Amino acid sequence: MSPVASSRRFQRFSLGVLVYSMGVILWGAFVRATGSGAGCGDHWPQCNGMVVPREPTVATLIEYTHRVTSGLAMVLAVALCVWGLRAHAKGHPVRKASVWALVFMVTEALVGAGIVLLQYVADNASVARGYWMALHLVNTFLLVGAQTLVVWFSRGRAPLAWKGQGWVPALVGASLGGLLLLGVSGAIAALGDTLFPATTLAEGLRQDVSEAAHIFLQLRVLHPVLAVGVGAVVVAVARGLARLRPSRDVRRAATAIGIIYALQLAAGLVNLVLLAPVWMQLVHLLLADLVWMSVVRLAAAGLASDAPRAVPEGAPVSSAPAV
Repeated sequence: MSPVASSRRFQRFSLGVLVYSMGVILWGAFVRATGSGAGCGDHWPQCNGMVVPREPTVATLIEYTHRVTSGLAMVLAVALCVWGLRAHAKGHPVRKASVWALVFMVTEALVGAGIVLLQYVADNASVARGYWMALHLVNTFLLVGAQTLVVWFSRGRAPLAWKGQGWVPALVGASLGGLLLLGVSGAIAALGDTLFPATTLAEGLRQDVSEAAHIFLQLRVLHPVLAVGVGAVVVAVARGLARLRPSRDVRRAATAIGIIYALQLAAGLVNLVLLAPVWMQLVHLLLADLVWMSVVRLAAAGLASDAPRAVPEGAPVSSAPAV
C-alpha cells in the first residue's frame, strides 16, 4: 500500500528546494570555470575577513554570491527536513529522504569550506585538488539524489523494497555507480579545461596525448570514453527495467534517460569542439544532473514495493476466483 501523498504546499516547496539547489550548483560551477574561487581569499565563512566585502572585485562578487546563495540553500534544507519530519507519520519515506537531504547539504558545505580553506581554488593545479573535486562531485550528486527522492515520495509513491527484487538492485547500483564515476571524470576534465585552456582543438588534442602534460589533461581523454560506455550501460539498464518492472513511472524514467543522455553526448561533443566555453560547461553539467535525477527516479520506481513484476513468457497467469 502506497503512503499518503504530502500536502500540495510541501510538494511545491520540495520541488522549489530542488530547483534552487540546482541553481546554486550551477553557480558553483561558474565560480570554478571563471577562476573566481579565490575571490574571498582563504577565509570562510567570511569573505576576505569581512561579513560583507568592501570594494569587491568581480571575482569577489561571483564567489560572495555563491556563499550567500549556498547559505540560503542550507536554510531551505533545514526547513525541508523539519517540515518533512513534522508533517509525515512515522515510516513515511519522505522523512528519511528529507533527513538525508539535510545530511548531504551539511557535508556539501563542509567540503566547500575545505576547498576554500586549503586553497584548492583559482590556479591551484595540485593533484590533491583533483581528489577534493571528485569528493565534491560525489557529494553533490548524493545531495541532488536525496532531494529528488523527497519530491518523489511527497507525491505518494511507495517506499523502496530491496529484498526479493532479483537483479534489479544490482542493475540500479551499476547505473548509479557508473554515473558517479563518469561525473568524477567530468569534474577532472572540467578542471583541466579551466587550468590549461587550449586555443585550438588541435592543441587540446595534443595536450591529451602528451606524456609531459599535467595529470588532469592526461585523464581528460578518459571522460568521453566513459561517457559512451556508461551511457550504453545506463540506457540498457533502463530498457531492461522497463521490461522487468512494467509500470508507467519506470517507462517514463527510461524514456527520459534515453532522451537526456543523447542530448548530453551531443553537448559533450559541442563542448569539445568549442574548447569548453563557460556557458557550455554549465549546460553540460545541467544535463549531467538531469541524467542523474532521471536514474534516481528510475531506481525509485523499479525498486518500489508496489512495482508490478513482468510475467515470464510461457508462465501460467493465475486469476483470482470470482466472488
